[in-house]
Amino acid sequence: MALPSVSIVIPAYNEEDTIRACVLAALHQTVAATEIIVVDNKSTDGTAGVVHALQATYPDAPIHYLRQDTTQGLIPTRNFGLDHATGDVIGRIDADSVLEPTWVEAVQAVFADPEVSASTGPVIYYDMPLRRFGHKADDALRRALVKVTKESHLLFGSNMAIRASAWRQIRHDACMDAADELHEDIDLSLHLHEHGLRIAYSSDMVTGMSARRLDDSPREFYNYVMRFERTYDRHNVRSLTLRAPMAIFLSAYPALKVMREVTQLQR
Repeated sequence: MALPSVSIVIPAYNEEDTIRACVLAALHQTVAATEIIVVDNKSTDGTAGVVHALQATYPDAPIHYLRQDTTQGLIPTRNFGLDHATGDVIGRIDADSVLEPTWVEAVQAVFADPEVSASTGPVIYYDMPLRRFGHKADDALRRALVKVTKESHLLFGSNMAIRASAWRQIRHDACMDAADELHEDIDLSLHLHEHGLRIAYSSDMVTGMSARRLDDSPREFYNYVMRFERTYDRHNVRSLTLRAPMAIFLSAYPALKVMREVTQLQR
């Protein structure tokens, strides 16, 4: 049986500093992606120019630049990209994600199982110290959460993939969140569970990402983490095990914040 084709969708808003590395990592894979789609959501900086320069440098590469100018926001931009993807499986990453070279290959391996509808994996924080140690710790923590949540696994928006048929199944159920109060990846996870669609976890599906969220003030970070609570409430989720990630993020914040500040001072 042929392995599934993989598209990669990258929503972007004012990401001129990160989009080049993101696209290059998606391009330089051991197994090529069917397409790399950058969806520009009303950027006012040089994001478009960076992508167009990459298209000119790699004219044979399947780099596509799309604009989503109807609505400002991650979710409508994400949806626009997922709707336009042509692969059997659609990877969704952030504009500051830097995929490991074997990411597409790992995605194909996971989705070779026809029962898998979506998948996620660990991250390496490339702008934090002890990156490889941090990766191992992140993977161990996420594998522990998989055991705790049993069949109710959660996707991680910076590193996720969904089967195109599963996306079409939940497309019109996924919350649009005009007030920008929810975690869009947790929302997708819960809609998949509601449809009885399986989410897998793969330790081989690795991406690098920035720890820039830790640059937020404690109040901003707390509000970010509380998106978990608001998303669970929207779905009427009462399970304490599903709420475990929120508690972990809150408890880990002080130590991670100190490490981040030390890293910034050393630059």
